[in-house]
Amino acid sequence: MTEERTVRPSPIAGTWYPGNAIQLRNSVSAFLDAAVNPTLPGQVVGLVAPHAGYVYSGTVAGHAFKTVQGLSFEYVCLLAPMHQYYPQSLLTSAHRAYWTPLGEIPLADEIIDQIDARLRQKIGFGLTPISNDYEHSLEIELPFLQVALSGEFTLIPIMFRDQSRQVTKALAEVLAEVIESTACLLVASSDLSHFYAQSQAEKLDSHVLKVLEAFSPEGLFDLKDRGQGQACGLAPIAAALWASAQLGATDVTLLKYNTSAATSGDTASVVGYGAAAITRPF
Repeated sequence: MTEERTVRPSPIAGTWYPGNAIQLRNSVSAFLDAAVNPTLPGQVVGLVAPHAGYVYSGTVAGHAFKTVQGLSFEYVCLLAPMHQYYPQSLLTSAHRAYWTPLGEIPLADEIIDQIDARLRQKIGFGLTPISNDYEHSLEIELPFLQVALSGEFTLIPIMFRDQSRQVTKALAEVLAEVIESTACLLVASSDLSHFYAQSQAEKLDSHVLKVLEAFSPEGLFDLKDRGQGQACGLAPIAAALWASAQLGATDVTLLKYNTSAATSGDTASVVGYGAAAITRPF
């Protein structure tokens, strides 16, 4: 008899974002309402959004999720870095659903199983399910999705320990193959540079955002290799770009950039945040 799968409890509700459902919905709605974006050149396939506490990065994240406000997707694939140590390269959730104060989000088990099986054929390993993880970078995006999207969706959570070029590209190719006939939104969760002075952070982040806007996943890895730019979710961003390109996307539109100094006032040591939309022609 197999153990019944549980709902993943939130380790960050009430700290990284409001733990009260009404306050949380109001907070996310305010970020969405305040966001003003340029007209996009096509249909949104993917998003890049930051993952700090809402007091720091919520304004920037609001710009990303504003682009899909009122839209409906059957699936959302959330690509995120895993900040805690696990020996495995690619992780997913062993739970049957994620919980936030706004309710449960079920996992897309069939799609996850397909991705896992194809990865094992392609590179010799797949997605390792983990329970009761403390990873904030994936969960922090969920309330935005719950408020912005119309209707319910099922979740494909993928967390990267291995952020190598080869593994990232393989995952992206498999992901695009599995979701190409579905209504699936890709979300790459990433902050930018960490703990530089504001002027240096802006320089490093501008390199990353320029390459992102040029739709160059290879360029992101090249920047990292040269030490000219950084993002803790570089592989998730690159995977979203590669998969989106396979799904017909051609453009990246930068929506918002800021640093933690906008909230803290401390320009001596900041974290950078960016929001972008990946689109394919209408």
